[in-house]
Amino acid sequence: MSLNEKKENRVLGLNRNVFFMGLVSLFNDFSNEMIQSVMPAFLTITLGASPAVIGLIEGLADAASSILRIFSGWLSDCTGKRKKWAMLGYLISIIVRPLYVFVSTFQRFMAIRIVDRVGKGMRESPRDALIAESTEDEEVGKSFGYHRAMDAIGGIAGPAAAIIVLSLTMNNYKTLFFVAFGVGLLALLSFVFIRDVKTHPYCKMKVKFNFGFFKENPGFSEFLLAIFVFGIGTLPITLMIVRSLEVSPVVEYSSLMYLVYSLTFVILSIPIGKLSDKKGERAVISVGFIAAIFSYLILGFTNSILSLIVAFVLFGVYSAATDGIERALASKLLKRESLATGQGYLHATVGLSSLFAGLIGGMLWTKIGSTYAFLYATITAIMGLTVFLIISFGRHKK
Repeated sequence: MSLNEKKENRVLGLNRNVFFMGLVSLFNDFSNEMIQSVMPAFLTITLGASPAVIGLIEGLADAASSILRIFSGWLSDCTGKRKKWAMLGYLISIIVRPLYVFVSTFQRFMAIRIVDRVGKGMRESPRDALIAESTEDEEVGKSFGYHRAMDAIGGIAGPAAAIIVLSLTMNNYKTLFFVAFGVGLLALLSFVFIRDVKTHPYCKMKVKFNFGFFKENPGFSEFLLAIFVFGIGTLPITLMIVRSLEVSPVVEYSSLMYLVYSLTFVILSIPIGKLSDKKGERAVISVGFIAAIFSYLILGFTNSILSLIVAFVLFGVYSAATDGIERALASKLLKRESLATGQGYLHATVGLSSLFAGLIGGMLWTKIGSTYAFLYATITAIMGLTVFLIISFGRHKK
């Protein structure tokens, strides 16, 4: 797509593809979070799962999608296609959601959760490449910030809708699962308005599915190292919300914390994306890391609902300052012919580090208490921030 075409294809000040991809994410997250917002309490209270089991489920689910994130990125670059691979990933996730009707054990929940994350792994790399290639360089942060904001709006609407559906149906989870499936179908319909970008297939050129990629992209490889170190202490949000059930047995508080986190995310995503375009992605990501560190410290030692709210606000700041911004920075560190492959490696790094975080954090929580799990997260986050600052400073000096 030429620069003139990009300027003409705009909706509400955004590139057409970026706008409608945001709608796709909104409807998908609306659907997903209707289900996921009730899962922390469902797993612990109804199914009797321990924090270690929750960490295992989330870690395995993210790890399973990690491999596909690399493969789908390479496949997208290789074929020169973005839209169809992204759409396939969303389709996989959405069609399994009615199967939650049959969940009676955490093993069944784990199986469905992993398939859902496989869909996530299939879609994210080509989707992020589609967003990056549809956007001018000076609007990359804004575009990814908008996309994450729409994601977060779905994250707010989903839990709110779940509360309404359950109250109207006397806690009929089957109805909730089918309503969530219906909302997910709207995400698939939104793809009608998205146009694939004109990208040459690179299979016969520079892209090879091997680890020589890292030698060819040293700046990006150093960036991944920092993300991995930080990520091995980034506890899954599902596990973090269980902390509210320790502070208070009122189940509604867990949904409240999820809403606080998502609301902070949606309010800040676009402003922080714009800020990163002006001040630089590295500075914004560093602030996000610091916010996470303070969030973990509060969660590890608080015994009040008010402090919990502050902690989840801070974690919302962290997500807004890192999730989309890391992808924006990655797109600038990568060569065009390996854009989706690089995004795949970024997602894989986050996913694999999440596996370690879920396993280690969950085991510490189960064996010696939640305080030690959050101390582990804090120490690891400080290490990741240190590596990131050293790498960023070194690059700046060069």
